[in-house]
Amino acid sequence: MDQWTHAGSLEELKRQGAKVIKGGIAVFVHEDRVYAVDNRCPHMGFPLHMGSLCDGILTCHWHHARFDICSGGTLDPWADDVQTHEVRLEEGEVWVNPKPRNQGGADKHFKRLQEGLEQNLSLVIAKSVIALLEAGVPEEKIARVGIEYGTVYRSGGWGSGLTILAAMVNVLPKLDRYGRFLALFHGLRRVAADCAGRPPRFVLESLPETNASMSRLTSWYRQCVEVRDTQGAERVLLTAIRQGAENGELADMMLAAATDHFYLDGGHTFDFHNKAFEMLERLEEGMKEQVLASLVPLLANPTRSEERNNWQQPVNLVAPLREAFERLPELDGRVGGEEAPLDEEAMLELLLGEEPLKTIAAITDALHNGASPVRIARLVALAAAERIVRFHTQNDFGDWIAVLHTFTHAHAVHESLRRGAGVPTIRAIYYSAVSIYLDRFLNIPTAPKPKPEQAAKRGHTTDPAELLELMNQRQQVAEAADWAAHYMSRGGDVQTLFNTLGHSLLREDAEFHSYQMLEAGIREYDLWSELSGPLAKRAQETMVLAITRYLAAHAPTARELPHVAQIAWRLHRGDRLFEEEEGEEAVKA
Repeated sequence: MDQWTHAGSLEELKRQGAKVIKGGIAVFVHEDRVYAVDNRCPHMGFPLHMGSLCDGILTCHWHHARFDICSGGTLDPWADDVQTHEVRLEEGEVWVNPKPRNQGGADKHFKRLQEGLEQNLSLVIAKSVIALLEAGVPEEKIARVGIEYGTVYRSGGWGSGLTILAAMVNVLPKLDRYGRFLALFHGLRRVAADCAGRPPRFVLESLPETNASMSRLTSWYRQCVEVRDTQGAERVLLTAIRQGAENGELADMMLAAATDHFYLDGGHTFDFHNKAFEMLERLEEGMKEQVLASLVPLLANPTRSEERNNWQQPVNLVAPLREAFERLPELDGRVGGEEAPLDEEAMLELLLGEEPLKTIAAITDALHNGASPVRIARLVALAAAERIVRFHTQNDFGDWIAVLHTFTHAHAVHESLRRGAGVPTIRAIYYSAVSIYLDRFLNIPTAPKPKPEQAAKRGHTTDPAELLELMNQRQQVAEAADWAAHYMSRGGDVQTLFNTLGHSLLREDAEFHSYQMLEAGIREYDLWSELSGPLAKRAQETMVLAITRYLAAHAPTARELPHVAQIAWRLHRGDRLFEEEEGEEAVKA
């Protein structure tokens, strides 16, 4: 009994009814038997010794969570089970094993995570993620649970929750330990919320055995999407998968259909496709059908921008785009060859200018002169980020989302082309370019350039905590940008800054687009950091400022979800959130 904790005599415990002993364990005597449980309610940490024990049920008085005193099992799944401890009686003295007996392994925590997703329980999701991380489970394996759940239990297919989860998986390497937990929690929690109350989605069967070639299946898929026949499109897609089509071939087929019409759903359709293919590259095998089939519903009834007035009036942008697209087949076999010279500064100036027809012509000429589509897409993404940096806060607040949509679409196009997407996908470069043009009024007037000296005058150092403090106040957009510019001008470590920006997002009840902004901005920064020269340096600064301004504009919030995550973290760590000194005793009523 050397390693066991003495709880007192049985007679003493009977008189007290409940007692808290060393290690934060609550000992109860009920119906002439002794029980020991973790004194912290697994829901929010309230001391259970202050609850009521009747008819074998221990009830926490804070939120009325109920627990079987014998097994620790809860009657209220949102509360989670309470840990129990083995009790022994020796010569009238009670001893308690300080080690919980019902901790369970990774399988238990995976099951609990699944239950948390199914019932949309934030605290359960948070506690499961922590337990799995502490058990050494790889982060991507935890995320896979959310991808599997989200692609099945949302009838509308791939949605914002899965996109957030995918984005957070991508930024995990930039975050510290607590940040990685928060990123996974936010992503999984948003998947659960996105699926709550929706019916599941069942994958259809492929076509019976067919000798159709991949080119013919691609043609069929595009025809089905054209007439919004998503069931036919899904069966064709599944046929291609089961015939052994590689991810690149499937991406070409699906992205061709997703770009046959202009800038679908404000760029979301393309962005969601890109995120799904990114996840396929990172997850284990066995999810291709489920993940890709979840994209097909997005093509049922999306907004087609060529049907929108602003794409046709006062300047008809649709006709010149279609003319440019007629020439794209000439690029077959030439994409990916030797890089041709390109005046990137001039192209960037055109993209941010007010002559869209010249911009369209310049992109077409550059492509046919041998410029890499990836290179052009990279410049387009930079121009889109520049719109965010120049966005004036005098604009309607909702217009932040307009410039954000353009940037995340441009980033998705850039990434898809980097993975080797085919010629039809090049059309999406033009869609981003036109959207950048249409966003031009949101830069009138142009927001003042960040002034690093202003941050210095305010006494700011390069301590990242100062940025977080700025974002504790509303609409500190210019001030936060000044601080970020000051930080970079003083040689601050960018990876530390990204971790800080990550925490500035993950401590909020953030809206969907903020997650997109963080991930896309960081990724574009990394891609530009592989290059050298003045433009590459300017691009890196632009990405940092774009992230900082957007996140500052959307903070602070109520921070309800991060509070739940913090409680889960402290409970797992063993903190006593509400208990007083060890040894406090309470008599049950």
